[in-house]
Amino acid sequence: MTRKNVTIADIATQADVSISTVSRVLNNTAPVAAATRRAILDAMEALNYQPNIFARGLASGQSMTVGVLTQHIHSPLYASLIRGILEGVDHSPYTPLFVDGYWQREREERLVETLLRRRVDGLIVLGGTLPAEKFLETARQVPLIVFGHNVPGLENQCLQLDDYGGAYRATEHLIALGHRRIAHVTGNLEHADALARREGYLQALRDNQIEPIPELVVEGEYTEQSGLLAMEMLFGRGRTFSAVFAANDESAYGVRLALYRRGIRVPEDVSLVGFDDIPSSAYTTPPLTTVRQPAAEIGLAAARAILKLMQDEPLELPHIPMELIIRESTSRN
Repeated sequence: MTRKNVTIADIATQADVSISTVSRVLNNTAPVAAATRRAILDAMEALNYQPNIFARGLASGQSMTVGVLTQHIHSPLYASLIRGILEGVDHSPYTPLFVDGYWQREREERLVETLLRRRVDGLIVLGGTLPAEKFLETARQVPLIVFGHNVPGLENQCLQLDDYGGAYRATEHLIALGHRRIAHVTGNLEHADALARREGYLQALRDNQIEPIPELVVEGEYTEQSGLLAMEMLFGRGRTFSAVFAANDESAYGVRLALYRRGIRVPEDVSLVGFDDIPSSAYTTPPLTTVRQPAAEIGLAAARAILKLMQDEPLELPHIPMELIIRESTSRN
């Protein structure tokens, strides 16, 4: 007998029980004696039975899927977030369904609607540019966990990191090393995390009686190329600097390349700090000082939270600290 044509009637015959008893075990709808349950499970194994998830979904009103809207799925940061989500749902009956918004609002909105039409049982949104109204509308339709946004009215469903505090500590580290002219390559300033990191940088300067220089701040896009281009813009402005704080590690890589091409040494001539601590940052030349954003832990927390929310269990999102990781890319001025 092949797997695809095994039915619960076959299992009932093999285990010498009624079809309704097999159904109760499969759907866990009523208690069944341990010996009977064992006989049914043994029959399922002997017949190589696999439940029809689609049919069970129709019967239960559940798709047994969790939608995940991610951004730039190929990037090291989001790859780590996804790894954490996969670990979090691994021992549950749910399967994650991933889509990539590419930081494009219209695309993100369209993908959310697609996931809702597929009747996902829960939704995790990682980053992106969706407005608060869209999150509130979506949360009325499906259990929702959000990372990277603080949505008024959904505060207990938003996983937040202290981007401001992380940027403040990164900048203060450079100041403690004697740097006063510190350039900053931001992320895309349409994103809340980029704004928070820029503000943390600016406030650290002010708190140390250093007047921020607007010309030392260049907007980037969280990519290697934008870090490279940002440095070319800084050089073109003719302003000197002894350190650079990049809003993420990938843009810091672009900064490092721009400095290398001009014969500027890191950290002997210019100190460099990134943000995220993606795995490759420990292996750059020199290894990169950065703010650790524990992406896999965040993904795991998001997965555990959505599973609880879907089961109407009490939900308390964890506090996930940011940590400054000091490596060889920074030195005293």
